[in-house]
Amino acid sequence: MKTAFRTPLLLAAAGLSLAGCNTMNRLSEVGEAPKTSKVNDPTQNPNYRPVSLPMPAPKTAAANPNSLWRPGARAFFKDNRAGEVGDILTIKVSISDSSTLSNKTTESRDNSEGTSALKLLGYETQLFKLFPNADASNLASMGSTHDVTGDGKITRSEAINTTLAAVIIQVLPNGNLVLAGKQEVRVNSELRELTVSGIVRPSDIDSTNTVSSEKIAEARITYGGRGTLSDLQQPRYGQQLFDILFPF
Repeated sequence: MKTAFRTPLLLAAAGLSLAGCNTMNRLSEVGEAPKTSKVNDPTQNPNYRPVSLPMPAPKTAAANPNSLWRPGARAFFKDNRAGEVGDILTIKVSISDSSTLSNKTTESRDNSEGTSALKLLGYETQLFKLFPNADASNLASMGSTHDVTGDGKITRSEAINTTLAAVIIQVLPNGNLVLAGKQEVRVNSELRELTVSGIVRPSDIDSTNTVSSEKIAEARITYGGRGTLSDLQQPRYGQQLFDILFPF
């Protein structure tokens, strides 16, 4: 019994803790616009973990001492594309997603069973002594009816088109680049946040030092915000905890 109540209590405590942190943050901004965060090194974040992926065997690059061109170079004298830790590149975030899902299920089942006891291993006479009014030809009858009807539909449409700069925070052994970028825009009392992280190939970076979001592997793109409007558009913390913990 104690274990059954322990999990909901832990979830409630965690929810209250998270709500408390955000509540204190919002209370500190009462009467003021949301504060933008400081510019920090992404690798110094307590939750940061270096990316580890399957890598091909290392290859020795062939030397071209008499060549004027370097592998992957886009300019005659210098390649201006990002390629080292700390370099900056531009990311074009373009997401246009639209989907409609519709499911309909109909199931019907009707069962009926009947038994009689004209002969019951010789014990039918004893049975009828106990139940003198029993009808031997209609001793038992069972039936069941089952109907299931389900209908569901989901319609979703999303569109994000924006541009931001990201910093290379890691170069993998095969040359692929791990990037992370964050952009904050405050308009009046609403702060909008856009974060992008993932892995790109150097060859996918064009001559303008720009890469499209669809070419980012393991992409993590978040777009949200906080402020007066965001607070009004989401349920209160008590309602959120109630929705998570209430079993019915």
